[in-house]
Amino acid sequence: MSSVYLLKNATIVNEGQSFISDVLIKEGRIAKIAPSITLNAHAETIDIQGKLLLPGCIDDQVHFREPGLTQKATIESESYAAVAGGITSFMEMPNTIPNTLTQEYLEDKYNLAKRYSSANYSFYMGASNDNIDEVLKTNSKNVCGVKVFMGSSTGNMLVDNQKTLESLFSKVEMLIATHCEDENTIQKNLAEYINRYGDKIPFHLHPQIRSEQACYLSSSFAVEIAKKHGTRLHVLHISTEKELELFKAGKVKSKKITAEACVHHLWFSNNDYKEKGAFIKWNPAVKKETDRNALIAAVNNDIIDVIATDHAPHTLDEKSNLYLNAPSGGPLVQHALLAMLEKVKMKEISIEKVVEKMAHAPADLFGVEDRGYVREGYFADLVVVNPLNKTEVSKENCLYKCGWSPFEGQSFSNSVEKTFVNGELAFDKANKNKRNFGLRLTFQR
Repeated sequence: MSSVYLLKNATIVNEGQSFISDVLIKEGRIAKIAPSITLNAHAETIDIQGKLLLPGCIDDQVHFREPGLTQKATIESESYAAVAGGITSFMEMPNTIPNTLTQEYLEDKYNLAKRYSSANYSFYMGASNDNIDEVLKTNSKNVCGVKVFMGSSTGNMLVDNQKTLESLFSKVEMLIATHCEDENTIQKNLAEYINRYGDKIPFHLHPQIRSEQACYLSSSFAVEIAKKHGTRLHVLHISTEKELELFKAGKVKSKKITAEACVHHLWFSNNDYKEKGAFIKWNPAVKKETDRNALIAAVNNDIIDVIATDHAPHTLDEKSNLYLNAPSGGPLVQHALLAMLEKVKMKEISIEKVVEKMAHAPADLFGVEDRGYVREGYFADLVVVNPLNKTEVSKENCLYKCGWSPFEGQSFSNSVEKTFVNGELAFDKANKNKRNFGLRLTFQR
């Protein structure tokens, strides 16, 4: 039997507005939104006066590492960290072990999530140079998209064959999401810096190795072939100002080619490598402050369509290596919403825009059914944020299996107090019992 909750005096932020209202949660969905709701039937009443009620965030790019890399993370550990951070739905990438290159491997991941996930879930089908027949079997109604690595990745996931790319972009009718970095440019730059520094390449040179040119060459090529074939293209983790010229301003529903920015590219810059080193080594690289500022402006003017995390944890031992052996990626889902709410306090973005880019827009972009908004009849994926309770990030309060965060030492002005997933209390700061309430996402396509 599903729970019944009555949230009283909520400050709801939704669809460009902020207003105070009560919310009734029943049978997993939002049953009623009204200024004052009185119930005769039993319900657990929670007064959240002075607190924000947001639609749960939908993260369109995570790496939860299961199967095959569970020393770094698991679906269970990372999905709980996600709901603790206000992310109620995630879309996970195919570069696990084995790579998600067959329908059988894809369904294996869905079965794992059904058992272990605290958040709602979807998994991308992976593309390689030789699995087009498997890709074309993908069901667009219950799979978020097809992922194409147009830059180096784990295993057999680099798609660098022009004929294969043309075939994918012309035949795949569902959304194609791309990682865009030109591998030849990266390898040329890397060889130059190895020749200069040997194995002691400083981390601040990462954006010179995985350069603006590497990003632009690949992104522009992806956009070019998408336009040629009328492909529904979503370019992930844009990291440079130059790439922004490839995309148009406007609401996501009006676009066939869309772009994502990630929290780390909106927060960090090359000035942070001195302190953070390997802990902010991502692919694509964190680049100049001018790039970061341009990305924030692009979020505000709707050139960038969604904000995601590219959550990609590694162990502390792995991250403690020198440059060549320190893997790229870091954990972010627990603190992504808090970081963007801090940007609100810094007056770089409005809270309404944060909600749009982290909840509404990903729901619209992927066609997620009945999620991403605070609306009657929608699934009750909701986040209660306390604006008067700070969050101090430390190793001790990180929920990631890897046990660290690039935000360690940061004080955020807000805290996530409760998170509801499908109408159930999936996270409560006061009572951290883990329960798995996630469901498989479905899509209107």
